[in-house]
Amino acid sequence: MAAKLGRLTARFRSEAGFGLVELMIALIVLAVGILATIGVFQTSLLHLGRATKVSTAAAVGEQQMENFRAVKFDAIGLEPTAFATAVTDSTYTGDTACKSTCTVAGSANGQTVTVAGGFLPKKTVTGADGKQYRADTYIMWRTITNGRPVKDITVVIRDPSTPAKTWTRVISSFDQSTGQ
Repeated sequence: MAAKLGRLTARFRSEAGFGLVELMIALIVLAVGILATIGVFQTSLLHLGRATKVSTAAAVGEQQMENFRAVKFDAIGLEPTAFATAVTDSTYTGDTACKSTCTVAGSANGQTVTVAGGFLPKKTVTGADGKQYRADTYIMWRTITNGRPVKDITVVIRDPSTPAKTWTRVISSFDQSTGQ
């Protein structure tokens, strides 16, 4: 029995015959590691692309809001003819910024503000990345506690090829008392 145990021990300690098997295991482990690393890079590129679009869309939205800050309170409103066309677009009216009364132009709370020569409710703009973005604008009346009218503006930046995909939204209120 001791002789058998001695031969078995000698065989386990011997390095003969294990080179090819060890090499194959090492290659498999290496291949799995490389594939995992490639997967991480691809996921990172996907997230980086999305972050770039969101950042650019936020900048586009802020630029659109700056256009409103550059005019007097009385000039803030949507162009009536363009507004009439925009309310036929289900993406425009289906947004959460469009309350139940946003499809109606008027001076009551929740109704859309329109002015001759006003802003376009829907337009395509080019971002700093050279890509196109759809900018939907909602301007609605709201009366604050002391009776002053306020115009609530929401700019929603969307992917023009998939309008249901919203990249960002920028919201601001304009008070008549400030004239801006």
